Amino acid sequence: MGRIPNPIRLVVYWVGLALVRAGVIERGRARRTTELAWPRIVTGVARMSKNAVDVAMVGIAVGTAGIAGVGFASPYWGIAFALGGGVASGTIALVSQRYGADASSGIGQAVRSSVTIVLALTIPVAIVFWTFAETFIGLLSNDPATIALGAEYLQVVALGVPFAGLNLIGSRTLVGADDAWTPMVIRAGGAVLNIGTNAVLIFGLSLGVTGAAIGTVLANIVVTATFTTGLVVGYLPGIGELPVSVSPRSSYYDGPTVRQLVKIGSPMVGKNLAWRLGEFPLMAIVGMFGTTVVAAFVVAQRVRDLMNTPGWGFSLASSSLVGQQLGQGDEQTAEAYGYDVMQFGTAVYVVSSAIVLVFAEPIATVFVGSPTDPSLPVAVWLIYATCIGIVFRGLSRTATGPLRASGDTRWPFYGQVLGYTIAIPLAYVGAVTPLGLLGLGLALITEMFVPAVVNYYRFSAGKWKEISRSHRPSASPSSD
Repeated sequence: MGRIPNPIRLVVYWVGLALVRAGVIERGRARRTTELAWPRIVTGVARMSKNAVDVAMVGIAVGTAGIAGVGFASPYWGIAFALGGGVASGTIALVSQRYGADASSGIGQAVRSSVTIVLALTIPVAIVFWTFAETFIGLLSNDPATIALGAEYLQVVALGVPFAGLNLIGSRTLVGADDAWTPMVIRAGGAVLNIGTNAVLIFGLSLGVTGAAIGTVLANIVVTATFTTGLVVGYLPGIGELPVSVSPRSSYYDGPTVRQLVKIGSPMVGKNLAWRLGEFPLMAIVGMFGTTVVAAFVVAQRVRDLMNTPGWGFSLASSSLVGQQLGQGDEQTAEAYGYDVMQFGTAVYVVSSAIVLVFAEPIATVFVGSPTDPSLPVAVWLIYATCIGIVFRGLSRTATGPLRASGDTRWPFYGQVLGYTIAIPLAYVGAVTPLGLLGLGLALITEMFVPAVVNYYRFSAGKWKEISRSHRPSASPSSD
């Protein structure tokens, strides 16, 4: 499977090699999956590390109220990724199938139409967040200091919402064309820029949570500008020629293309929104436990996001590889890729979960800053629960990949809604009965377990292969 120059690639490689030797997955598919997955995992680690560092920096500079404020603002900021990621699911489905079928003439229209939809969705959201930031945070907390800090962060970071959505279109376009390296370089570079900018703004200029928000906005603008330049020119200095280019002068609205994007992307937008919107009542219930538990919960979420980074790689690798095979009409190989990536990705989740489980306490201490902080034991307990649930999140993410590639995107939405429908009452029971933190831990596990069952069932049923036939290049020819 080639020479390995990167530690994350090394881990993925050895897990894949072990599965190949055990006869679980096929060597050629493992190699292609590794090459597409590891750059996206690096991107995820960089970006989620940035989020974790944000929380740690704010905790050091501002204290527990700052951590809680950023935590309450984060679900709102996540709506940018819910909207952009949902539309980008349609982007990668259309791009990968056209790329696989060597029908590059329709790729540009798919990308431009995706940009139009994302801007139409995210600009109003940014305006609303800017205008009603304090009101939104006040819905989740009654602590004045937490509300003030959370609103301060949300109002500024709202300016980055459209750019965050556009970044996902650029990234998914290139991954769909078999190039995961370029998005890794661009988005990981943006994360590094974000961390450096935040350090200057938070500590050097004493801007606190505002500094963290400004750094996030600036980094997203830079990343958007880089993707735009690369896709328009078809080349980036230091990277070279890109596999696709997009003319900015052609139409940004094509009826058939927009309808396909909406048909594929709407359920994924719904699924992503269900995940993000489900965090609001959950965060409100966590607030009933008090600020200490809120801070610990935010820490556990940041650890969860870091542990979830393999899903960035394996889910998108599955979408790209399955989509390309579907574009060629080879449904049998597409299904084989789906099963192999699912087993490969879940195995990587098991390994990372075991490592975090062993080091849960020192990891939590990095965030809270002191071994005597009252939030530390709560954070450790919630990290333990996260380590159990995250394995199911791995299965859920990898099972979503083929469904997204085929255009069968309703069931991931159903699974996410059902997961929160069960998890939120569990958390509430914990808040109002002696069940306490056990209820909150069970809610964390359930929220990840239920979508895994739903997505795996839908993939194994095979209906997605039939659905994909209406989205293949021959079904909707479009010119650039």
